[in-house]
Amino acid sequence: MKTLSLSPLDPDFVQNPYAAYAAARADGPVMYWRDYAMPAAFDAATVQALLRDRRLGREVPEGARPPYPAHLVDWAAMEGHSMLELEPPRHTRLRGLVLRAFTSRRITALLPDIEEVTAELLQGLPKDPLDLIPAYCTELPVRIIARLLGVPETMSADLLRWSNAMVAMYQAGRSRAIEDAANSATAEFVDFLRGYVEKRRNEPRDDLITSLIAAEEDGEKLTPDELIGTCILLLNAGHEATVHSMGNAVKCLLEHQTGPAALAPDQIGATVEELLRYDPPLHMFTRFAYEDIKLGGVTLKEGDEIALMLGAAARDPAVFENPDVFDPYRLAKPHAVFGGGLHFCVGAPLARMELQVALPALFEHLPQMSLAEVPRYAMSYHFHKLDRLMIAP
Repeated sequence: MKTLSLSPLDPDFVQNPYAAYAAARADGPVMYWRDYAMPAAFDAATVQALLRDRRLGREVPEGARPPYPAHLVDWAAMEGHSMLELEPPRHTRLRGLVLRAFTSRRITALLPDIEEVTAELLQGLPKDPLDLIPAYCTELPVRIIARLLGVPETMSADLLRWSNAMVAMYQAGRSRAIEDAANSATAEFVDFLRGYVEKRRNEPRDDLITSLIAAEEDGEKLTPDELIGTCILLLNAGHEATVHSMGNAVKCLLEHQTGPAALAPDQIGATVEELLRYDPPLHMFTRFAYEDIKLGGVTLKEGDEIALMLGAAARDPAVFENPDVFDPYRLAKPHAVFGGGLHFCVGAPLARMELQVALPALFEHLPQMSLAEVPRYAMSYHFHKLDRLMIAP
C-alpha cells in the first residue's frame, strides 16, 4: 500500500482539498494516510462499496480503543448511546425507533415552518455587508431542529453553543481545551434534556421527543439515556451539516454567477444535489474492519480503521464527467455525501428540503447579492466549512 503524507491542517489543503484527492485517487486509490495512521479510500467505487459492506462497521472492536480519560466522562457516556457509533443489533433497534418517530410525514409537515423561519430571517437581514453564516445559514437549521424536537426556540442559542462545542471533538488536531469544552457542553445538554423529557412525559405534544418517549413506552425499551443520545445526535449531525452545506452552496452559486433558472422550482432539486456533490460539508467517515478484507491489491486487516473519503468520491471522474466543474444541470447520479448503508443519514430529506427552500428565497430576496470578500475555509478538517461568508446585499 502506498503512503500519503499530508497534514489535514495544511493551509493549502484546507482551502482546496480536491487537488490532493485527485492525486491520491490516481496513485491509490487506497493509500495509507500517515497523518491519520490509517488507510484511506479516495475513489467512489471503493467508498460506496465499503459503506455498504457488513464486514465493516462504526462500532470500535473490543479492545481497540483505550478508555476515555476522566475529563471526558460525560462525553464518553453520551457517545456510548449514539446510534452513529453502534452496529446491529443495537443500531437496528435504535434506528428503527428513530425512523418510527422521524417519519416522512413529520419531515414534510416542517415545510411551512421552514418557509416561515426563512422569510423571518430574510426580513431581518441588514442592508449593510454581513456575515451570512451566523445571520442565515446557522439560524434556519437550529430553529427548525428546535421545532422538530419540541424545545423552545428561545433555547436556540444554547443548542448552538452545545452543538458547536461537541462537534469540535471530531476535527483534526483537537486540543485539551476543545475536549474540556465538549465535555462541559455534553453535561449541560444532557442535564437539560433529562428535565425536558420528564416534562414531555407529563405533557405530551406533537413533537419528536414525545414520539420517541411513546416508542420507548410501547415496550421497545428505548432507555432515557438512548433517547437523550438520539436527540443530541439529531441536533449535532443534522444542524452542523445543513449550516455548512448552505454556506458552501451560497459561496459556490455566487462565485459561478449562477443564474436564477438554476434555482427555479423545477430545477432546484437537481441544483442542490450538484451543490452537495461539488463542495460537501463532511469529507471523511471512518469504518472498522471486522475481518480481513481484500481491496484490489490491498488487504485491510481485522481491526483496522479505514477512512472513507466522501469529499474525494464526489469528485471521481469515473462517475462524474468533468467533476471539478460545477454544473447545476448535470444528470443526477448517486453520491455518498450523506453516507450509505446502515448509517445513511436519517436527516438527509430534511437537509435537502431546507436547502431547496432557503437558497431560492435568499437569492430572490437579494438579487444583487455579491461576495464582499474572498471566502476562507475554517481549520476544522474533516469538516469543510467556511470561517465566514461576507456578502454585500
